[in-house]
Amino acid sequence: MNKSDYSACHYGERANDYVSSKVHSEGPDLAAIERQVVARKFGRVLDIGCGGGHVSYCVAPHVGEVVACDVTQQMLTSVSQEAKNRGLSNVSTVQSPAEKLPFADGEFDAVFCRFTTHHWSDAVAGLREAKRVLAPSGLAIFIDVTAPVSPLYDSWLQTLELLRDVCHCRDFSVAEWATLLAGAGFALREASTHRLPLEFQSWIARTKTPEERVAAIRSLQKCAPSDVTAYFSIQSDGSFEIDVTTFIVEPVV
Repeated sequence: MNKSDYSACHYGERANDYVSSKVHSEGPDLAAIERQVVARKFGRVLDIGCGGGHVSYCVAPHVGEVVACDVTQQMLTSVSQEAKNRGLSNVSTVQSPAEKLPFADGEFDAVFCRFTTHHWSDAVAGLREAKRVLAPSGLAIFIDVTAPVSPLYDSWLQTLELLRDVCHCRDFSVAEWATLLAGAGFALREASTHRLPLEFQSWIARTKTPEERVAAIRSLQKCAPSDVTAYFSIQSDGSFEIDVTTFIVEPVV
């Protein structure tokens, strides 16, 4: 089973949890996307790794058409239903991995990708595909959890992420993101980082993390060095905070 099939298999039963997720349905990063879309009045846009579809719902009222793309068919089924419930008739869905998009060169006026790159088996390939399907005058926005510069904090973040979700590959640092984006042919226009509080019970429930791995996460949190506890603002109930960065980029022509 390849990585795309592996992720699709694991996320199928979680689809409705991501549609209803408070963490995914709000945030300053979604507001940043909406501001860009309202200002530019795009025609056709792509939501890569759409998950619960919150980017699609956000931009749909302001664009001609949204294509929500994901590897998990159950996610796409839930997104289609939720879009219908919201009266968003311009949202369509396509099942595909980010690393091999079934679209023509320059087909979209804008490409959005939120909270999904850390699942990709080949981030370079996924970013290059995003650039390929984007019009030369288009805009792309990538949003994801970003890793700390400190090797110590980075190790703790990646470990907690993998214990919680076996589909996790890597949270990249801001510097790594800058290198990846440049290598894929994007010019970085703007980057902004905000802290995202994660309530522990909903965080593990969303991925249906098995009890033995929940216990491992809590064990690590309880024995963490004081500076790790402070950096992630780890609370007594396991809740903590992470960094999320929004990268607004344009293709290099």
